[in-house]
Amino acid sequence: MHGPPSILPLRLEGVAFTVDGVRLIDGISTVLEAGPRTVILGPNGAGKSLLLRLCHGLLAPSEGRVTWSGPNLGAAWLRRRQAMVFQHPVLLRRSARANITYALALAGVPRRERARQAEQALAHLGLGALADRPARVLSGGERQRLALARAWALRPEVLFLDEPTASLDPAATRAVETALAAFDDTKIVMTTHDLGQARRLAGEIMFLHRGRLLEQRPAAEFFARPQSAEARAYIAGELLW
Repeated sequence: MHGPPSILPLRLEGVAFTVDGVRLIDGISTVLEAGPRTVILGPNGAGKSLLLRLCHGLLAPSEGRVTWSGPNLGAAWLRRRQAMVFQHPVLLRRSARANITYALALAGVPRRERARQAEQALAHLGLGALADRPARVLSGGERQRLALARAWALRPEVLFLDEPTASLDPAATRAVETALAAFDDTKIVMTTHDLGQARRLAGEIMFLHRGRLLEQRPAAEFFARPQSAEARAYIAGELLW
């Protein structure tokens, strides 16, 4: 039995994003393929989060095109094939379980299936004991894992993560990174400011500086032999502007 058609690869062609005459994303052309995690690196203000939002469709480019592959089955179907988790995820003032069943309802999952799928997602992300706890009383790391569980329940083909551990302590960061292993059939594209995390998680690195894509290479090659002066300085911990 065949699964749904793939939406990958994702193609960006001359993508730019301008605000008040300032070019924040500057003519990026690239292809994101299925496979290992892609981690977007760069100094503050490089355009990492903006690029993620452009890829996910939350923002429309000022110039260029962002296109998914596969058959044209409509915008709603395309949205269901991808998900995004933010640094500070938006959660409902309901239980952890209800946060997931509500997302499943919006996705059109039959009522009789929602509770089972929610329990499965919570267990898969290590949150089974917290199913009835209000989301608003969870710790920062637990809220982030709940957002991941909600995304996992929807079985996205592509998951965008925007600085998912930026405000977490080391233990919570480790728990979130471990939780990412649950997405074994999902293409993950994430931003981070943490070089150690990028080394641990990335299969591919995209390095941005001043809205431009300077490098896109396998992670091992990027860290061993960065090609641009800006990437070498960034890895060395020098300040870029």
